[in-house]
Amino acid sequence: MLAAGITIVQVVSNPLISLLGNPHTAHSRLTFAQAFNSLGTTVFPYVGSILILGSLSTVDPKTLSGGALKAYRMAETHTVVTTYVGLAIALTVVAAVVWLRRNRIQDQHTHNGSIFKAFELLKQPRFGMGALCIFLYVGAEVAIGSLIVNYLMQSEVLGLTAEAAGKHVPFYWGGALIGRFIGSVALRYLSPGRVLAVVAAGAIVLITYSANTMGAVAGWALLSVGLMNSIMFPTIFSLASEGLGVRAAEGSGVICVAIVGGALIPPATGALADAHGLAFALLLPALCYFVILAYGIYARRPAQ
Repeated sequence: MLAAGITIVQVVSNPLISLLGNPHTAHSRLTFAQAFNSLGTTVFPYVGSILILGSLSTVDPKTLSGGALKAYRMAETHTVVTTYVGLAIALTVVAAVVWLRRNRIQDQHTHNGSIFKAFELLKQPRFGMGALCIFLYVGAEVAIGSLIVNYLMQSEVLGLTAEAAGKHVPFYWGGALIGRFIGSVALRYLSPGRVLAVVAAGAIVLITYSANTMGAVAGWALLSVGLMNSIMFPTIFSLASEGLGVRAAEGSGVICVAIVGGALIPPATGALADAHGLAFALLLPALCYFVILAYGIYARRPAQ
């Protein structure tokens, strides 16, 4: 239910953010909004565990038994219930604020749309290629994020333990956070298509360099791909949605379906890693970024 709700929010909020100002700066606004997604994924795992679990996070339930274990489980259940009640109240307040301000912008939608009509948008080259790039981008981002712990554990890279390698993962997602705040400013002055092409090229260079070197350089080169990922999703989305007009919401729905790349490309990358090694498996994400590079060049001019 949470996943379905989050998807609906994503489908609705992206075209909404595009309407909240000058169309020429929509790329910048979307990137700025997406930065707060990265802020949550970077900060909350640490801060949230401290705020929510408190002293429970320092207790290993495997060391408890009998009454002590029962008491721990009761305290844990109470903590979870209290946390979700608090989140529900917070979301209710946000929903109320949005509802009260629902008429602040001009209503733009079509009344005769359907899911089948929406997928007809894929026939438009600019939109169809954009949806493909969302599929490839999410797949590549998740694939790297999924294998990076194993990659850093390799003796020829950093040779870290699983716990130590896991502590390096926030650098990958934190790079996306920093890049999105920087990108939200840069996209106000630079061509979004060209910026997309540059960061995609940067990702390809970093992946290629990491796969062909060893030691700390190889590890940190792959972690730095997170910085290149930063502006990709919002920029691809806004480039694909240019010129859709009242069909922007339909296009947003189709693009969000393309996020399924995050469920398909990582297993394929894992299969390559099993067969030929982790370094070779990075070839698949690199190919994804190559298509995104081509799209940035193709969509460098505003849609007619």
